[in-house]
Amino acid sequence: MGVTALVMAGGKGTRMALPEEKPLIHIGGKPIIEYIIAALKEAKKIDSIVVAVSAYTPKTVEFMRRFPVLVVKTPGKEYVSDMQYAVKALNLHVVLAIGADLPLISGKVIDEVVECYERCGKPALSVVVPFETKKRLGFSCEYAFNYGGARVVPAGINVIDGRRIDDGELDQEVCVLNREEVAVNINTLEELEIAERLLAGKLGK
Repeated sequence: MGVTALVMAGGKGTRMALPEEKPLIHIGGKPIIEYIIAALKEAKKIDSIVVAVSAYTPKTVEFMRRFPVLVVKTPGKEYVSDMQYAVKALNLHVVLAIGADLPLISGKVIDEVVECYERCGKPALSVVVPFETKKRLGFSCEYAFNYGGARVVPAGINVIDGRRIDDGELDQEVCVLNREEVAVNINTLEELEIAERLLAGKLGK
């Protein structure tokens, strides 16, 4: 199964209230998106990497020239519609869509997600994190919902059969991962500070 990673890096990042584009905000001395690219390159289940940008992230476009990735410009409307645009524009088949704000993610976790998709036999998969894990770490629990008798929060990682992108709501598997690497996604300055501490602890091990 050939899997294309689609890094969503075209958002405004308005909640950060910083002059820098969100994918280029530094953590641990490097732009956040550089951690994502490194993890995807490390993953054995990923065959190619596409970075979806927009008019809101022109500096990210320039930065991506340093990496062996394909860049596609989307309308910059919102996450889901921009993902659909990129999938259709490039005629992608199996796609792992991931936000550009998960600096602790690893190739091992990415492979685990793809393996879960391969096993489930469904056209779509959504990765979620237990509510309590997000809360314990100090991260937002926005968009939490009930699944299997517990509260969970979307992680910003999805796998989808791109050939069915226009089929409407697809039968979807939910993959629950109780992992810090998946729980840490940055949307506010407070979350940036928490992620800095967690990353420093991880690098110091």
